[in-house]
Amino acid sequence: MADAPNQWTYADAGVDIDAGNELVRRIKPAVRSTARIGADAEIGGFGGLFDLAACKYKDPVLVAANDGVGTKLKLAIDAGIHSTVGIDLVAMSVNDLIVQGAEPLFFLDYFACGKLSVETAASVVEGIAAGCRMAGAALIGGETAEMPGMYADGDYDLAGFAVGAVERDQILPKPTIQAGDIILGLGSSGVHSNGYSLVRKLIAVSGLELTAPAPFAPHMSLAEALLTPTRIYVKQVLAAIRETGAIKGLAHITGGGFWENIPRVLPDNLAARIDLKQIPVSGVFKWLAKVGGISAHEMLRTFNCGIGMIVVVSPDMAVEVAASLTAQGEAVSRLGVIEASSGPSHVIGDGELDLG
Repeated sequence: MADAPNQWTYADAGVDIDAGNELVRRIKPAVRSTARIGADAEIGGFGGLFDLAACKYKDPVLVAANDGVGTKLKLAIDAGIHSTVGIDLVAMSVNDLIVQGAEPLFFLDYFACGKLSVETAASVVEGIAAGCRMAGAALIGGETAEMPGMYADGDYDLAGFAVGAVERDQILPKPTIQAGDIILGLGSSGVHSNGYSLVRKLIAVSGLELTAPAPFAPHMSLAEALLTPTRIYVKQVLAAIRETGAIKGLAHITGGGFWENIPRVLPDNLAARIDLKQIPVSGVFKWLAKVGGISAHEMLRTFNCGIGMIVVVSPDMAVEVAASLTAQGEAVSRLGVIEASSGPSHVIGDGELDLG
């Protein structure tokens, strides 16, 4: 039997409780900044508390969503840029809440690593708090797990959990979606948080260093441009829902792109006919398509291609809803129309996607 110290500690096994305590102390101001009606956003208890009655819903239905950031984290780790992936983490869940008409109420995070770097973890959590402020959600708790042997030095993983509420009679999508309804698209901020396994392959194919100027945004490094955080649509879309009462359905364009996400909000025997020429393809997607020789169909299956959220409205309300969203700072494109079809809901693409 090998010689062993007389008194083993948790730190000898690679877990630093003191570092964990220091992280909690460090992030308390950021967490507190997310306080809202129903939660004071204080951490330290065994569970997070939220007072739903304080929000004065009449007949609320709770809606829950969870997600991660995928291999965009690997790009952040390789680039040493940790301040934005927390926004991505919040965005991926709260954008899924808003498509059902729900207002995000609170958020919890899970941060796992091999060896805890207080500086890195604090930067990530400060980003999470920033995302929560954008979404109007309180950060009421989380978990930091230091697991030596499970992760390589410097690596970490994230998961996020959001809960929201919607009045029962306001749940989306509405059963009134029908042929003739108009499809609007809201602009994305970039790649968002899907497709990064392919993005990282294409970075290698391009031969560019992460510190090199981005070919599609030369004022930024390639890493900075590709780490632009996912746009959070919550407050803007909630405002349009409340001002117009006319939004029938929303689709968050994440993994699976246009082809798989839009049908999720449509009844069977309806199809979404999209004019691909109307999609405002941003430079990052044109660059990715060129480097990888990627077809338009594959681009629309993997990436958002410039549209992060789809909105379905009746034709008589399309202009009013677009105006409301524009006033909230959204870039709105008129993309197509809902039409009658046969069989399961699906997407029909007309024209050509502008991949430059």
